[in-house]
Amino acid sequence: MFEEGELVFLVDSDGKQHWAKITQSMLKIPSLGTINGNKVMDLDDGSELVIDGEKLTIFRPGTIDLIKSLDRGAQIITPKDAASILFNCDIKTGDVILEIGTGSGALTTALVSAVKPNGRVHTVELREKNVIVTLKNLKRTGLDEKWTYQIGDARSVKVNILADTIVMDIPDPENAVDNLFPCLRKGGRICAYVPNTNQVELIVNALRHRNFYDVFSLEILQRKMEVHRGGVRPSYDMLGHTGYLVFGRKRS
Repeated sequence: MFEEGELVFLVDSDGKQHWAKITQSMLKIPSLGTINGNKVMDLDDGSELVIDGEKLTIFRPGTIDLIKSLDRGAQIITPKDAASILFNCDIKTGDVILEIGTGSGALTTALVSAVKPNGRVHTVELREKNVIVTLKNLKRTGLDEKWTYQIGDARSVKVNILADTIVMDIPDPENAVDNLFPCLRKGGRICAYVPNTNQVELIVNALRHRNFYDVFSLEILQRKMEVHRGGVRPSYDMLGHTGYLVFGRKRS
């Protein structure tokens, strides 16, 4: 069942999501109405309830739901790319992650969700306004307890951490590799997210020059399927190019 302070969302008949935090007192849900919080706490994931005559379904959010609901400032790393980062970097509970650049906190949310409860994510961010947006988003979801940050330039800032993985979302990751190299444990993984092919070439060559193992780059394309009575076809809309991912693994 749901717990006090837990973030949930309710889906109405039009598929719209309405977000709320569970409380034992009267729970006000914007644009829907008010309901006794104790009744909500007696429910579980996927249950139905009625507010002011409207039937809704209540869900516990997954990581993708959290990312889609974030307040946005800078452009986010999409779930399709975030999922590839988590898998190719073997990110799991207990890991220590060094993130370079947080944007609006979408990837940060995915990283913290993956390493909790025993791991942590430390972010180096050049712009304080991005940290403010990310902190707001993480506090809303309760993930801020496993997140720390510092303001600085990844090409020169001193970072006191030994990470299992470094993830970089900055324009010139190749220029930060030398400074961050001591922060990555032997056998640790590195990932760079860049939007242009010339940036791919620069970071791939930088990692190869520093003797990283299994350096490769890929692009993720995503297309939904339209399923109708009498026929199934690919959607005309496609989530195509968002960025290129570059991976590598540190040798001694």
